[in-house]
Amino acid sequence: MQSDPSTNCKNPKLPFTSVVYYQEVNGNQQAHNQILSVNHTTTDITQLHCDRVRNLYDVYIRQYDITQANRLIGFALKSAYKSEEKNEMLEDLDRQSELKRLEGDYDGALLGHEKSIEVKLRIYGNKVLDVADSYFNIGNVYNDQFKYDSAICMYEKSLKIRLSACGNYHLSIANTYDNIGIVYEHQSKYDDAVYMFEKSLEIKLSTLGNNHPTIATTYNNMGLVYQHQGKYDKAVCMYEKSLKIQLSTLNSNDPSIASTYSNMALVYDSQGKYDDAICMYEKSLKTRLTTYVNSHFSFADTYNNMGVVYEHQGKYDDAICMYEKSLEIKLSTLGNNHPTIATTYHNMGSVYFNQGKYDDAVYMYEKSLKIQLPILGNNHPSIASTYHSKANVYSHQGKYDYAICMYEKSLKIYLSVLGYNHPSIANTYNSIGLVYYHQGRYDNAICIYEKSLKIKLSTLGSSHPSTAATFYNISDIYHHQCKYDEAVCMYEKSLKIYLSALGNNHPTIAALYNSMASVYSDRGKYDDAVCMYEKSLKISLSTFGNNHPDIAATYNNIAKVYDYQGKYDDAICISEKSLKIQLSTLNDDHPGIASTYHNIGLIYSHQGKYDDAIYMYKKSLKIKLSTLGNNHLSIAKTYNDMATACKCQGKYIDAICMYEKSLKIKSSTLRNNHPNIAITYSNMVSVYMEQGKYDNAIYMYEKSLKIQLSTLGNNNPSTATTYHNIGTAYAYQGNYGDAICMYEKSLKIHLLTFGNNHLTTATTYQDLASIYAYQGKYDDALCMNKKSLKIHLSLTLNYHPSIAYTYSNIAAVYHHQGKYDDAACMYEKSLKIQLSTLGYNHPSIATSYNNMGLVYFDQGKYDNAIRMYEKSLKIKLSTLGSNHPSIAVTYHNMGRIYDNQGKYDNAICMYKKSLKIKLSALGYSHPSCARTYHNMASVYDHQGKYDRAICMFKKSLKIKLSRLGNNHPSLSTTYHNMASVYDHQGKYNDAVCMYMKSLKIDLSSALGNNHPTIATTYHNLGLVYSNQGKYDDALCMYKKSLKIKLSALGNNHLSIANTYYNMAIVYNHQGKYEDTICMYEKSLKIRLSTLGNNHPSIERTYFNMATIHKHHDKYDDAICMYEKSLKFNLSILGNNHPIIAHTYHNMGIVYNHQGKYENAVCMHEKSLKINLLILGNSHPTIASTYNNIGAAYHNQRMYDKAILSYERAATILSNAHLRAHPDFAKIHRNIAFCYDKLNRPDAITNMS
Repeated sequence: MQSDPSTNCKNPKLPFTSVVYYQEVNGNQQAHNQILSVNHTTTDITQLHCDRVRNLYDVYIRQYDITQANRLIGFALKSAYKSEEKNEMLEDLDRQSELKRLEGDYDGALLGHEKSIEVKLRIYGNKVLDVADSYFNIGNVYNDQFKYDSAICMYEKSLKIRLSACGNYHLSIANTYDNIGIVYEHQSKYDDAVYMFEKSLEIKLSTLGNNHPTIATTYNNMGLVYQHQGKYDKAVCMYEKSLKIQLSTLNSNDPSIASTYSNMALVYDSQGKYDDAICMYEKSLKTRLTTYVNSHFSFADTYNNMGVVYEHQGKYDDAICMYEKSLEIKLSTLGNNHPTIATTYHNMGSVYFNQGKYDDAVYMYEKSLKIQLPILGNNHPSIASTYHSKANVYSHQGKYDYAICMYEKSLKIYLSVLGYNHPSIANTYNSIGLVYYHQGRYDNAICIYEKSLKIKLSTLGSSHPSTAATFYNISDIYHHQCKYDEAVCMYEKSLKIYLSALGNNHPTIAALYNSMASVYSDRGKYDDAVCMYEKSLKISLSTFGNNHPDIAATYNNIAKVYDYQGKYDDAICISEKSLKIQLSTLNDDHPGIASTYHNIGLIYSHQGKYDDAIYMYKKSLKIKLSTLGNNHLSIAKTYNDMATACKCQGKYIDAICMYEKSLKIKSSTLRNNHPNIAITYSNMVSVYMEQGKYDNAIYMYEKSLKIQLSTLGNNNPSTATTYHNIGTAYAYQGNYGDAICMYEKSLKIHLLTFGNNHLTTATTYQDLASIYAYQGKYDDALCMNKKSLKIHLSLTLNYHPSIAYTYSNIAAVYHHQGKYDDAACMYEKSLKIQLSTLGYNHPSIATSYNNMGLVYFDQGKYDNAIRMYEKSLKIKLSTLGSNHPSIAVTYHNMGRIYDNQGKYDNAICMYKKSLKIKLSALGYSHPSCARTYHNMASVYDHQGKYDRAICMFKKSLKIKLSRLGNNHPSLSTTYHNMASVYDHQGKYNDAVCMYMKSLKIDLSSALGNNHPTIATTYHNLGLVYSNQGKYDDALCMYKKSLKIKLSALGNNHLSIANTYYNMAIVYNHQGKYEDTICMYEKSLKIRLSTLGNNHPSIERTYFNMATIHKHHDKYDDAICMYEKSLKFNLSILGNNHPIIAHTYHNMGIVYNHQGKYENAVCMHEKSLKINLLILGNSHPTIASTYNNIGAAYHNQRMYDKAILSYERAATILSNAHLRAHPDFAKIHRNIAFCYDKLNRPDAITNMS
């Protein structure tokens, strides 16, 4: 947040005295030498000598040679006391008192003037001009002491005497009006000040004409008032009037002209016209050099103010150089202990502060304070200013309690000296508001800013830049409260004032555009944000050139927008521009450089380049620790973001360690219920979520929520985020109803805060979609995802990563619905965007390949799926290392494919690789390990290793019970699959028991009675009852399953096809041929529409239908189905697979039943050829095929060929020691029958 510009410390002007113009004394050095050569101990100083002393004293005062002036006034006073000349003595006493005032010895000055006026009143009474002069001089001292009411009182006493003695139009009256005007200016009573100057001007114009130097002085004073009012054009106009008079009436090298140049420079500085300001100061210097030696005090003032300009330009080394020049002169003329020395130390502290050298800044402020306190006392505004500046440092160091303490010290002084309605009071309130802002105490901050605003409006008016600054700060509060409309309204108020006061090209306008851009960015209006930043950049470049820290800051902000837009390469490029400027203009350990390293780290993190991100964070951290100490909030921020990178790398222990470091700093720096602490709790939860520690996660989120509700209220976006995160935790626990409730609370706040078209609202829609998908409410899920997509498309570019993410979510829903082509299409859209924005090697690309692999897996396109997983694995290994949990996920998914391909050993190998990573990265009790144990169990089940399968399921179950409780949907899945193993083992009662446990969990969870998961359990119970021969019970379960699936998934989901398929099997067992065929056809229709012609399940359905037709003597239908099955298998398995042989075998049997014996022989011989190749000559299956060929020849009455085939079959069975096989006796009977037909009884005898 930008501080109020009016709080910047500039060198105070020399105390005002009424303008008197001195002529240089010819031969003053000669007179000086004569006077010093007189032996004052033996010789009286003559009147001539005294006059020369006084004249020379005036010259030294003009040259600000305090030391010589002190010596001379001592001589004069000594002479006056000796001569007992009261008038001269009083004049010299007044001179000495004035000298003490210039030295900053205000008590000494007052004492002298009070002695003088006491004598004057006693001698002359209270109506003479000498008494008026004393009142006037005392008024000057009070003015310097900031005792403005006392000063006004003295000036008015002086004025009363002068008016009665001189009338209304005397120059001394004008001078008094001038000084009263200056006091009003110091009190910020600018209208009163102008009124006084106009009265002065009226007198001067009537007595001196239009072209007198003292007229110029009044114009100068009026210029100062307009400058403080922010009316810079009027100020310049006054200075130009002054300068015109001075140039025409004075010597061109007169110091008054130099002063006017300096005043014009101050205006240019305020307008941000820094080059013009420097030019004016150089003119001022050049003018003074012709009059004074370069060690004259006035040079110190100009050097000081040039330092201020260089500081504003960010040229800190030049600023320090100027301040050191100023300091050298002041030290040589004023000694070590003058208030103006303190001011220069103060200004040097300001430079160190801007350079981020906070310790050096505090050191300078303390040097300043050490001088000020003994001279000015504890209650002087300069002391308040130094306390204020120290507080600024503490605020930037994150030492907010110290800052508040200093601001309150400052405020106490200002209130006692300046009253309750001064701009300095407003500025202090403003600074306290900044601290409250940093502490997250937004309501307190607003309250303080409103106090500040009230003062500024009453003293400066509604069009003063300082008023605009308060509007600006209030805007920042609204911005951070996410009250974007209110923020923009306040920024626009501020902008209107600044534009009228400063013009279109001032750095403050640039800063304001920057802040407005930040609001647009947070609202997701990235194009508007970039437009604002470019406006800001244009001004900064024209004002500062190409190499200023403000340019770097704007580049940094533009980089953030590109980062939000997913234009990571552009973001890095712009950040590097910023860094290059900072490295050339700032010290290597400046906090601004640390901030840029940090921002580059964030971009790398978003790119998935976590090692690069952590490297940048460490560079940032090194600088911050050296400049800010161990306990600054900025350090906490870096630890926080390093933790996030570690979490993304799967380094959960490191992540928790970093979050705890961040939390420790925040807890010690901020109060316990600060929103920032809540954010850290939320971040730690994200790790617990990854670790599967959901109870810990919920506990942390509730702590976070408690803080946010107490500090931010019910309708703050941060509160909404926590509701959102709690919803996610409930979702992982399977508490979908609670999850929906939390997401809806979050959505309500987001809609209230951001409206319908904000990215945060889109995110909540996406998460609601995820829950609906878990619940099987796919249409609702699609609706939510499409709402999210609509928002993303309207707010971001069509190729933004968030668009890709939404396409991916839509794809996941299509996947669940079994709409695999639609899913693949969406994943490809997502992938195309990601490749264009993230490059080919980002973890998000790997995730997309992984998701596409899942679709191919469910389509039975296993080779495609493996190819996708291998692409995913390659990226993950190169970006995340070999031990990241995400690598384990890919190994896990590859294991599933090998399992489905029947490559069980490969599957177990993949699962073991996955498990090894998970155990080392996540620990032994992580739910992800449970999933791998679960899938290994499934492989063992498929291998028929049922005991191993049950052992693995129990390992999985133990983890889930300990981490997820007794009622998590994941437990249901394990019970479900254990039931399947028991079913395979023939332990049907155990299987039913497990399915019932599974069903109980599902029915009691947020899934309700109508979820596809419930349907699956009913389906599998049907399978068990079918295996038990309880066909009516089986059909009852299948129908329950079917009813749910039809209502939840529609008519065309693969899961429905599976239920029809299994119902067909039951109807077949019941001998209900027509029902069987009807169910197979329903199943086949769905599979063809969702999987196409080439899926294994299509082939299985054709095969089964063929078998049914065969059994019911519908041989043509059977052959048709077998041919369809065969066509698919040939394309997938090739010509020599056992399944191909089996299909030829069955087709041969059908042809045999049809009496198409030649076709039958052809089919059996094809089957035989394959089986011989695979099984060899002696396998019982070969015997069966020879037997079938023999039967075909037998039916054709080709008995010789039949006998040959039968004998081959018998030989194989005999050699295999299978004489007891039923087919062996049958074959012999067939051989005997053939011999009988051939009339070969001898052969029959030999067989016996």
